Amino acid sequence: MNFRMKLWVGTGALLSFAGGVALATSPAERPKASSLKAEPLPRHQVPVSKDGNLVVGMCDGQTSLEVKGVKEGESLTREQAQRVSDELMAAWHQKNPDATWDPPPVRRVVAQAPKQPQKQPQPNPPMGTNQPSTGGVVREGGVTAESGGREVRKEAGANIQDGHSYGAFTPRDEAVWAASTQQFVEEGHRVFHDAAAVGGTIAVSCDMCHPDASNTHPETYPKYQVQLGRVALLRDMINWCIENPVRGKPLADGDPRMRAMEAYIYAQRKGVKLEYGKK
Repeated sequence: MNFRMKLWVGTGALLSFAGGVALATSPAERPKASSLKAEPLPRHQVPVSKDGNLVVGMCDGQTSLEVKGVKEGESLTREQAQRVSDELMAAWHQKNPDATWDPPPVRRVVAQAPKQPQKQPQPNPPMGTNQPSTGGVVREGGVTAESGGREVRKEAGANIQDGHSYGAFTPRDEAVWAASTQQFVEEGHRVFHDAAAVGGTIAVSCDMCHPDASNTHPETYPKYQVQLGRVALLRDMINWCIENPVRGKPLADGDPRMRAMEAYIYAQRKGVKLEYGKK
């Protein structure tokens, strides 16, 4: 057998072996790559009322209450929703007498946003120069198109940062940041206390079981949640409560309402040590 024939035979054997390996590891038998897509949260299956009444489930995934006189598909008044929430909480405490349940926080995060410092008038540069403006009212001369536009935006009260991200910050920068953060937290407070804003359909809002975000314990996430059967983030539990007690649709991670509620809940626990995984 000459060299060329040996080469052909060897190559054929190699290809045959590779084909056999490919068949042996067909797509049906290959290990599947882990998916980064989150699975839908489970639902709390509440009992069905024989009279067609509304049945409200609690966030523990076990406790529920039939609301007599209100049919499935109808909404409660806010007063009714609060009474239902109180009864559910009482039933939960009765089943869990040794459970720790913190009282509502005395401190409220929502407060008046800090005022921005008053601007000191600055002298205008000489006429005919192109020096950038250093603040104050934009006047004819002494500014470029870029600096003039920047000053106009400042005068309009826009939240524009003066300093570089890692450079020197002005008092105005810090005031803008504080006001923007406070506004974000206040929006979360509003959504947390408003059943319609969070997408609820039976008038139950988050604060009815968690006044001022009490017993949400954001500092303990991520942690394993029995109701979900998996490790959960804070936003997973927010969506669990929205889908079950509140009877709404889950919010996307980037939904402004989700982000605002997370900000509010974390703000209410300011100063508490992070301890992820704690039960």
